[in-house]
Amino acid sequence: MPSSSSRSKAGYDLHPSVLMAQKTLAGLKQKTGRSLQEWILLVRQKGPEDEKQRRAWLKAKHGLGTNYASWIAEQSFGKGNDGNPDSYLQAADRYVEEMFSGSKTALRPIYNELLKLGRSFGPDVKVCPCQTMVPFYRNHVFAQIKPSTRDRIDLGLALKDTKVPKRLIDTGGFAKKDRITHRIEISSLHDIDEEVKRWLKKAYDMDAEARRGNPPAKRTCVISSVRNSRLGLS
Repeated sequence: MPSSSSRSKAGYDLHPSVLMAQKTLAGLKQKTGRSLQEWILLVRQKGPEDEKQRRAWLKAKHGLGTNYASWIAEQSFGKGNDGNPDSYLQAADRYVEEMFSGSKTALRPIYNELLKLGRSFGPDVKVCPCQTMVPFYRNHVFAQIKPSTRDRIDLGLALKDTKVPKRLIDTGGFAKKDRITHRIEISSLHDIDEEVKRWLKKAYDMDAEARRGNPPAKRTCVISSVRNSRLGLS
């Protein structure tokens, strides 16, 4: 499914999960004997009425694994990540607008400054919005912007078990093998100081080192209504 652009109108990048969904889609017929559209037609004609029952039916009657069964059941209701780049890029702009609307509108200048800072580290930084957060990628997720309350953004950082000052709050991510291990609370533009810049750059640099080391921990990101972990995406 080719896309007319690798960036959205607002300049956001294609989420890695979209490419993974494309690969899954391409191998579906070979592995299961049916294409996605053929599975959707079958489920709608002969399967149960609700999504949970359809998932169970696909596993019990057709021998599909949990990942495929969950994906097809969601797709049969027009939900989830369908691997279409243009659909994601259009949604990416909408996700950000919705995240910073209403009671969180005042956080937009802080978001814009953090976005600018993250992009400044190099052309290899990719910004791929999800429904509730905006992750920064290099080789993997190295940071994320999340409007946690109406007056605070949490800047999440992938720092593993690095020794950090008290300002960096442990998220418990390292113990859970999550990419994001620490967060910094940002409530104003003044909070984006040299310390924030230094630790964000540290996370960016560590991601380059991670490429030469062990496989990355998973980071689940919600795009549309499907969690990427269902297709092994992170």
